[in-house]
Amino acid sequence: MKHYLKKLEDQVHNRAFSPALGDFEGATYTYADLAVKMAVLHAFFREAGIKKGDKISLVARNSARWAIFFLAANTYEAVIVPILPNFTPEGAMQLVNHSDSVLLIADSDIWSHMDPAKLPKIRGVVDARADNLLWGDPEVEAAWDRRTAVFQKEYPEGLDPQKVEYHSNMDSLAIINYTSGTSGDPKGVMLSFAAMSDVVEYMQQHFSNQPEAIVSMLPLAHIYGLAMEFIYPCCTGYQICFLGKTPSPSLLMRAMQSIRPSLIVTVPMVMEKVYTSWVRPLLNSRSGKLLSSVPGVRMSFYKSIGEKVLSNFGGRVRTIIIGGAPLNWKVEVAFRKINLPYVIGYGMTEACPLLAIETPENFVAGSCGKPIHEIRIESVDPERVPGEIQSRGPNITLGYYKNPAADKAARTKDGWFRTGDLGVMDEYGNLFIRGRIKALILNSSGQNIYPEEVEQILSNDPIVEESVVLARDGKIVALVYPHADAVVGTDESQQKKLVTEIRDRANQHLPKFSQIFYVELVDVPFERTAKGSIKRHMYK
Repeated sequence: MKHYLKKLEDQVHNRAFSPALGDFEGATYTYADLAVKMAVLHAFFREAGIKKGDKISLVARNSARWAIFFLAANTYEAVIVPILPNFTPEGAMQLVNHSDSVLLIADSDIWSHMDPAKLPKIRGVVDARADNLLWGDPEVEAAWDRRTAVFQKEYPEGLDPQKVEYHSNMDSLAIINYTSGTSGDPKGVMLSFAAMSDVVEYMQQHFSNQPEAIVSMLPLAHIYGLAMEFIYPCCTGYQICFLGKTPSPSLLMRAMQSIRPSLIVTVPMVMEKVYTSWVRPLLNSRSGKLLSSVPGVRMSFYKSIGEKVLSNFGGRVRTIIIGGAPLNWKVEVAFRKINLPYVIGYGMTEACPLLAIETPENFVAGSCGKPIHEIRIESVDPERVPGEIQSRGPNITLGYYKNPAADKAARTKDGWFRTGDLGVMDEYGNLFIRGRIKALILNSSGQNIYPEEVEQILSNDPIVEESVVLARDGKIVALVYPHADAVVGTDESQQKKLVTEIRDRANQHLPKFSQIFYVELVDVPFERTAKGSIKRHMYK
């Protein structure tokens, strides 16, 4: 396995003047630009007394500069600590302190709500959006002012991309990534250079090892977006376009038509909007229902819808990777009909992030692909009886930063990592997720009830936008956020009728032991993590 920074080095050598990173409708940087900017930052780090292994926190919105700061820290052998920009200032400061960071890179508006007095180990704060030092001690201020002069002294004739060389230390700590968590308990996941190199190697071997293009829309501070939309493509010579914010349909369409990506990495929420906006109207139209009912026409009709979706994505997409949360089964069935080249992967921060995936041509509907390394199901019958999914491999976390109790709880006695997820694996090695162990409901007769399976049934209801299933006083309860047009103008008695109808329709498809006792409407969408999973701990 080749170190991912050595693969980046190859791109700087071989594609020096090709576009590497850019902001949509903003600045673009070549691989040579990237190398120069990193070298200038290395000069700053050295002059400021930043040592290898020191922690550098990065609290900012997605941008090409975010990516440059990340790589500058990694190539310097500092430990980068990406923190989601939507944390509260107090929450972000808590993580900066917990990580023992000595330098902070932040958007100026985020920094304006922080208090230097509450960050005792931070020696300087660099603006993530502009070439400014927002705050610093005298040594850091002087280092910032001298950084360009030091770089020019080191490279009097300019930096030759062909002479760029980065370290290849596999085993040392590269990243501390704090999970946003569905349990409400963020932990600092320690990931090595080997773990990141492993995901790059896997993706290059099984998906693409050719310079292409990608639109990056996921949060870079979450390992899913970081690894799959930035590190892997960057080390493969891609042109990466950062949207910088959660994409509206119009923004996403403009970016896709402009960049024409070959690979899309996304979450179910985005693809469910694609289904609602682009697929469902065609399938449910009067002409669509007629065409889909004619055997000789049906397949070509479905194919035309799939081609339209891919055309909206720029016309060059070969693979759509969906991860982070379950995909609505109704949506997946529709995507199969129209032959969309999608796959649903499975992973977590602790696996950097991949545990299982498959190529579109071999993907089995309802699954999340095949393991990329060793996976076992802790069950008496792994093909039929769900058990905990456990894994081991070079991608697995080194542990949780300053949290030995969490380390111990996450490992079995024989060294396997405990995911906390329940699943089964068929005879062909396809992995099927059944839910989280913490969410599992045990009824009075000892039957296991998987809330996610009940939620999948509910998701097929025309009134239900999203749902959370839980137990109250031994009864199965469904919290439902309805489609807006289903409840507009309804009074209390009409809403009571709606919830009864939702319950009865769902119970027709559920075994008696997991039937819903009552449905409760909620007024606002459920709170979600950065990767799109509902924060179950918030709902009781």
